[in-house]
Amino acid sequence: MSYSVAGDWGTSNLRLYRIENGAVVDRTGGPGIGDLGGRTPEQVLRHALEGWRAEADPRAIHLCGMVGSRNGWIEIPYVDCPADAAIWAAGSAHALIDRIPVTMGAGLACTRASGAPDVMRGEETQIFGAMARVPGLAAGRHLIALPGTHSKWASVDDGRVTGFQTFLTGELFALLRMHSTLTRAASNDGAAEDEATGFDAGLARIADGGHLLGALFEARAAQLRTAASGRWARGFLSGLVIGAEIAEILPAATGDITLIGDPALADRYVRALAARGLSATVHTGEACSLAGLALLETP
Repeated sequence: MSYSVAGDWGTSNLRLYRIENGAVVDRTGGPGIGDLGGRTPEQVLRHALEGWRAEADPRAIHLCGMVGSRNGWIEIPYVDCPADAAIWAAGSAHALIDRIPVTMGAGLACTRASGAPDVMRGEETQIFGAMARVPGLAAGRHLIALPGTHSKWASVDDGRVTGFQTFLTGELFALLRMHSTLTRAASNDGAAEDEATGFDAGLARIADGGHLLGALFEARAAQLRTAASGRWARGFLSGLVIGAEIAEILPAATGDITLIGDPALADRYVRALAARGLSATVHTGEACSLAGLALLETP
């Protein structure tokens, strides 16, 4: 059976999809660009594809993400905003692996209104993929959010990404949870509802005019003085950082927000937006990535 391969190769993980007749029939993966174990990207990709290639070689491979970064396979120049899907796809790089054509999507770059630069790699594939799946997103103005380690908020105007802003929300939460004293005052005790309650409390603290730095230590103090559980503290921290992100983007947030990403994380953003009177429509990151990768052309 003839097939192609689509892949999202980020810093932490390689996710590969076997595509037959436009449908995903199998999945495999490997290490991310940030931890190749001394191997080259080509060697990692060959190893990941061994099982499928035992039957036949793919006719083409399409990749996005950090594979096109300075530490990846080929450093692909960023495509400057404003950019539509055609301009973005034209910035792709091409290579061969054992005579199999490989196409790697470029990232996007923009200059914010403040004059600060910003970049993304991988998220643009999901944005253009979302517009391919939902044509209404390619008409008019929309705000598209991609929660994650480095959350992105992109402005789209008639199918063009005109600009975006990155928030270090996910990485900051991970650092606070794993490497700070804020969740060490008690064991990881508590019920699931404790985390939800803590999350709502964190959102409320920011919505009431609280500032992130001034509120963070409450996660520890509440465990020591009010018998708050460890799960409450984790939820509170999550609510604070996501709430702060929403508060900063709020002036630009009008209409229905498009969220792309992991459903569980997207649900937290839906709750955070709803607390501010905003609605959101969720699309899975995998589906949008695959639709975006399908826009890349094989030379």
